[in-house]
Amino acid sequence: MLADSLAIAPIAQGSLSQRAYSVLRDGLICGQFRPGQRLVMQDLADMLGTSITPVREACMRLVSEGGLQLKSGRFAFVPPMTRERYMEVRLMRLELEGLATEIAAQKATAEDIAHLKSIQPLYAAADNGELSDEAFRLNREFHFAVYRISGMSMLISHIESLWTSMGPMLTVFFIRGKRTYFGADGHKRVIEFIEAGDGPGARAAIRRDIIDGGVDFIRFLEEQGQTATV
Repeated sequence: MLADSLAIAPIAQGSLSQRAYSVLRDGLICGQFRPGQRLVMQDLADMLGTSITPVREACMRLVSEGGLQLKSGRFAFVPPMTRERYMEVRLMRLELEGLATEIAAQKATAEDIAHLKSIQPLYAAADNGELSDEAFRLNREFHFAVYRISGMSMLISHIESLWTSMGPMLTVFFIRGKRTYFGADGHKRVIEFIEAGDGPGARAAIRRDIIDGGVDFIRFLEEQGQTATV
């Protein structure tokens, strides 16, 4: 998907830099951008209906978080998808997402658990049915529904920053990769531990889901010669 075909709507006046940052960050998390994609700042500014300055400031902020790479004052790039980059992001995900899930198990209400259970069958159907876009969306929805239960906004923000790197990688893999691991059973185990109030068990379950989901992904990268772009 090229930058000029993205569904980015103009933003309202206010803190334009923050708004541009939020739109671009959400685009990365949701997989609207692809690894290796060049983003022309002026094009982004035109789509957002703002000057180039807020876009440049937003891109610089995302560069500092690892979501983008800056090549010049006019262009930013989505980092390429490499095994080394994936392993670094995964290591941090295991710790932060494991912590958020353990805390979620200690805080989850009946309403929280019901919400997780409502996502589960939809994800299972999409994943088994090879509905890649929907499976990708619901996988993300499930994970962040779990992490939000923790109520720790700073922790969630750090996890979101990691997903600005994971989003572009995962969307390519969900579309092009060959998967032998489907996450519905892993998500079910996470729910069971959260419902039981078992923090360590929930932490171990989400870590296992991340690790098992990465086996096929690593193989995909190796088949692409360690680096893949779209």
